[in-house]
Amino acid sequence: MRKPPRKPSKTLLGEASGPLRSRPRRRRDPAQPNLPLDPMPAHIAPRRAEGRTRFQITHAPELNQAKGQQCQQQTTDRDMAARNYLNLDTAILLGILFIAIVFRFHKITLPLVDGFSWREISTAMMADNFQQRSWNIFFPEVSWTGPGPSYQGREFQIVSYLTALLYQLFGWHDWFGRMVAAFFGLVTVFSLHRLTALCWDEMHAHATALAYALMPAAIMIDSSFLPDPAMLALVTLGVWLFATYWAGGSGWLLPLATVCFSLGVLSKPPGIAAGAVIFYLMVCWILEKKRKQATWVFLSGILSLAIIGAYFSWAIYLGRSYPPFHVAGTGGYIWDYGFWTYVRDRFYFESLWNTSVLWFYGYPFLVLLAVGLWLPPSPAEDPKQRTLSAIPYVWLAAAMIVYLAAAGEITSNVWNFHIFHVPVAMFCGHGALLLATLASRSILTPAVVLRTICIVAVGLAWSTLPLVRTMKKPIAMKGKLLGEELARLAQPGDLVVAIAPEVGDPVAVYYSRARGWVFPPGGGDVEWSKFVADDATAIAQLEELRAQGADLFGAAKNAVDKQDRLFVEHHDGVIDYLDKTATKLVDSDDLLVYRITRP
Repeated sequence: MRKPPRKPSKTLLGEASGPLRSRPRRRRDPAQPNLPLDPMPAHIAPRRAEGRTRFQITHAPELNQAKGQQCQQQTTDRDMAARNYLNLDTAILLGILFIAIVFRFHKITLPLVDGFSWREISTAMMADNFQQRSWNIFFPEVSWTGPGPSYQGREFQIVSYLTALLYQLFGWHDWFGRMVAAFFGLVTVFSLHRLTALCWDEMHAHATALAYALMPAAIMIDSSFLPDPAMLALVTLGVWLFATYWAGGSGWLLPLATVCFSLGVLSKPPGIAAGAVIFYLMVCWILEKKRKQATWVFLSGILSLAIIGAYFSWAIYLGRSYPPFHVAGTGGYIWDYGFWTYVRDRFYFESLWNTSVLWFYGYPFLVLLAVGLWLPPSPAEDPKQRTLSAIPYVWLAAAMIVYLAAAGEITSNVWNFHIFHVPVAMFCGHGALLLATLASRSILTPAVVLRTICIVAVGLAWSTLPLVRTMKKPIAMKGKLLGEELARLAQPGDLVVAIAPEVGDPVAVYYSRARGWVFPPGGGDVEWSKFVADDATAIAQLEELRAQGADLFGAAKNAVDKQDRLFVEHHDGVIDYLDKTATKLVDSDDLLVYRITRP
């Protein structure tokens, strides 16, 4: 049985023998997407709803354009907010600096007759001698131990040397030294602000800088002709630069931080306490196995300590080689008095408390300090930030160690407490922020602003204004008047002998614009802040000074020694001797001046 023949299959493209004809093409709507060969292009997104998969076809150009505009708007808003935030922070910092300027430059032209007169005068004399006798900064010289040379073992003279340069350019003004110190104080405000922002945050930085700007002790020391403002400014700047380097800053910050820190410690040895922060961060690097960075820090530290050690070795040698054989800052340490003497005197904590309450801080700042120490900031989540947040505690602990070793010296020369003022200001700022915000999450609520105003007002009224006024009382003004009277009576080249209201204070010698001696003469291990026991010894001292060329003798009639003995009563025999052997030039209610005659 034969199968039926197969039907020929139809040609799909038309008859093979005929010409091929294409289907007519429609023009593409440009509004429609041009689908590629990809079965599911990127802009055809599957969407699941109610258990089924749906496909939503979106128009890619419109989507990309919309997304771009949205991202651009978000970026612009974010940049604008950041710019406004930075501008606000900058404005606040500038406002705090202005407040610091107001308090530090208020009565900047006050003569050197306040509570720190004694130490200020020695610094001022060194500036005079740089400008008048020798510009060699390694030979600091005072003018209260005779015709000289009167080189002494002193710290590196940054403040006095800069002041001498101002004398050279603009003439002599006794307040130039205060101005130089005040500028260093502003450097401290700025560096402390940035260091606190690095350790905690910007709000803490504002509160800390404001606390330092208003702290009575900081205002007083920063506006005094002392080396301590340079010390604190330079070590704070060095620590901030190093902490920035440690947090990932540029490599050039390390040598710059080393230079700043070294100059700070050279300005005053207590600055070495701030080095504990650098050592702490170096140890943290070692624990993190970052040995290369730690090695560079270690080598920089060794170089810094070598320079510091070399200079102070020279200072000790200089002070022991020239009359009156005086090295500043020696004595009063635990190895001088003995450990059990310190224990018996309770490490001079009573003196520390009295200085803190009556002079340096007052109760409001002490309360802020207690609150800031009692309630530490919340720990940060970032390990690096947690490490940086410990810097105030490290600095405070190191400063306490310095105090425990040198409490006798520090409580006698209270400006040495300046090394404490960085951590104290940080904890005061934190305490103020805690009290101002309490449970508030927002900083700019009316309640927070009102509490902040109250805290600042109480601090100003109860601490800053009254304590600064107390410390700036012109207690040595009669010594200045005595010096000016001696300057009026002195001939060129005359040497003077002077007794200021506080025995041993060289203020009268300084304002006489001459060289000479304090009376009784002292230096080295000799006590010059109290009178000798009898008139015969005092007359013998006076005769020795006459033999060395003394020309004028002056005394303030209210001059008392550290044992509260009045000169005109305790040494009335010396006055009788001068009446017989010298020529009386002035005998007023306040002053007594003689011209010493040659034998």
